[in-house]
Amino acid sequence: MPEQKPLTEAPAAPAPEVTAAGIARLAGVGRAAVSNWRRRHGDFPRPVGGTEASPSFALAQVTDWLRAQGKLAEVPLRERVWQYVAAHPGGSVAALVRAGSALLLVRDRPREWLEASAVSDERMAILLAPALDRVLALRFGPAHPLATAAPLTPGAVPFLRAAAELAAELGTRGAFEFLLGRHLEANPRQYTLTPDGLAALMAALAGPPSGASTGPAGPAPFTVLDPACGTGTLLRAVPGATTRYAQDSSPELASLAALRLALQSDAPVRAAAADSLRADAFARPAAEAVDAVLCHPPFNERNWGHGELAYDPRWEYGLPARAESELAWVQHALAHLREGGTAVLLMPPAAAARRSGRRIRADLLRRGALRAVVALPAGAAPPYGIPLHLWVLRRPAPQPAPPAGLLLVDTAALADGPGPGRAGWAAVHSAVEEAWTAYDRGGPAPGFPEVPGVRRVVPVVDLLDDDVDLTPARHLPPPAAGGGLAELTAVRDRLDSTLTRAAGLTPAAPPAPPGAAPDGAAAAEPARLPLTTVGELARAGALLLHTGTGSGAGRAAVLTEYDVSAGTGPSGTLAAAAEPPLLTAPGDVVVPLTGGAGVVRVVDAATAGAALGRGLQLLRPDRAALDPWFLAGFLRATANNRRASSHASTTTRLDVRRLELPRLPRTEQEVYGARFRALAEFEDALRLAARLGEQLVQGLYDGLSDGTVRPE
Repeated sequence: MPEQKPLTEAPAAPAPEVTAAGIARLAGVGRAAVSNWRRRHGDFPRPVGGTEASPSFALAQVTDWLRAQGKLAEVPLRERVWQYVAAHPGGSVAALVRAGSALLLVRDRPREWLEASAVSDERMAILLAPALDRVLALRFGPAHPLATAAPLTPGAVPFLRAAAELAAELGTRGAFEFLLGRHLEANPRQYTLTPDGLAALMAALAGPPSGASTGPAGPAPFTVLDPACGTGTLLRAVPGATTRYAQDSSPELASLAALRLALQSDAPVRAAAADSLRADAFARPAAEAVDAVLCHPPFNERNWGHGELAYDPRWEYGLPARAESELAWVQHALAHLREGGTAVLLMPPAAAARRSGRRIRADLLRRGALRAVVALPAGAAPPYGIPLHLWVLRRPAPQPAPPAGLLLVDTAALADGPGPGRAGWAAVHSAVEEAWTAYDRGGPAPGFPEVPGVRRVVPVVDLLDDDVDLTPARHLPPPAAGGGLAELTAVRDRLDSTLTRAAGLTPAAPPAPPGAAPDGAAAAEPARLPLTTVGELARAGALLLHTGTGSGAGRAAVLTEYDVSAGTGPSGTLAAAAEPPLLTAPGDVVVPLTGGAGVVRVVDAATAGAALGRGLQLLRPDRAALDPWFLAGFLRATANNRRASSHASTTTRLDVRRLELPRLPRTEQEVYGARFRALAEFEDALRLAARLGEQLVQGLYDGLSDGTVRPE
């Protein structure tokens, strides 16, 4: 394995610093309030770093000032630990590795931690360094990727003490997940993450095959490998794995994945930092074959080693073309499997159809290695605009039986709409796992329950043409006429009733205001109402402001930005985190923070209980002081949104605190609220009519084209 650049750590950790955004988070206010404090208060702490446009401040000075002003009772422990991570001189990843190593010692050898932490910082640094080396070598073996360049210094000890204190509150696993989640949220463009819902589906497909042996001591050992492990999401999703093997070309990701997996369970973890195709750390026969391989490989890589690996023994099914890096990962996965083991890989749809890969695809089919291709809805994983595929493979016996048919599944019909988080994971997971279980148990028997447009077992001989195109949609034509004549009739009847309802909800012509000028005369200026802002209402306690994260513990559905804009139910999947999610309640008002459109939604009983997604701001009014529909209606005004919006690059961001609404008694608010609510119902009816109209028109086009609908 080539030597890896170690994760660096400076000799001493300076005092943590915090930006204006961090100060706003500490005090529970907007960034504009922090700027205002700097202008108005001469004793506000001076910047100690950063830039003129984005200064940073000493965390201790800021917290002292906030506490003296009565704006902060105590710095939350989680925020204090995170500021240590953000201020680490070696970078946040080096801090996470240090914290994770200490948490692993707390978890695996608590007595050793207690003995080391009962002394001064200087003495603790001396005792802790060898203890950390021992626990890392014990869990990861001698050749692990978590080495650091410098020894542990007394300056880093307060950070590790704070991390252990956080573990007492959240548990060691929860503390690390919290810090890692914060790091990933702060650097969204730096990582390509596998969503938890997709990881759970891939793990279910790769589980022990039907008829797996069970010995007297319980289930047989189950080993799993991810050769492009990232942060370890796929390996973490495999329940009951007895050994997990993780490799990534990035030493930082390999280290984070190893710690994440080790803090999850007692199962051995073997991690390596190297390019899996060029420097395979778990190559056979040096390493044992595994029972399963899960992989979300990098897509469309041309520099994957085509020239230098031309004679590599892993290419049993043919040397992949330079443009077919994904087929190299497929064969790499098969090379690590025991006979009968399962591999599940996330693939771009082009890998199923490119002519340059047709010979390898054909050989995978002939020898029975490729068992299923599943088309996922767009939005299942990044890049979100592409409907990615799952390939399910089995390592065949040396003399395989005649090839079975290929299971093809298309879940596009299960999607709720375009955009991230729109995969409808409950329905997708259920449909795919049900199809795979039926196929895995019975194979392509005549009794396999085919579902038109969704799943089918296609004989291999029917796929071995000049193209060997394995795209599920090409072999799974949709049901005739959008579900048949009965379905079209039902859609038309529903459209008629919806249009009738929309006509009844159409707003009447607005009456002229009192004292309006006659036709042709200049219009009188409307009466000016006294105004207030959302920020002022929040400071007065008339409403509470919350920002969504889309993460937390539990299984609540997530209300996404798309759901709010389209008026649909919550469709997102909750990202795992130690903190409880923020759940919506009836009467909450939800506003997207980006996009620039005046979109506001009042939470009803059907949406209540959903977790608030990222990019959304929730306003929870005091019902005795504010009518929710009155609040939502004025927040949606075009002029209001223009005043409260700022522009960055190609996006528009809304500062909710600057939105204005009039100061009116509660009884007058209800009059406005009733009118705004009626407008929302009319809008919902129009939106539903548009969707039904599109469905009816497309169904008639399809029916006329395939002959199931006559033109008479």
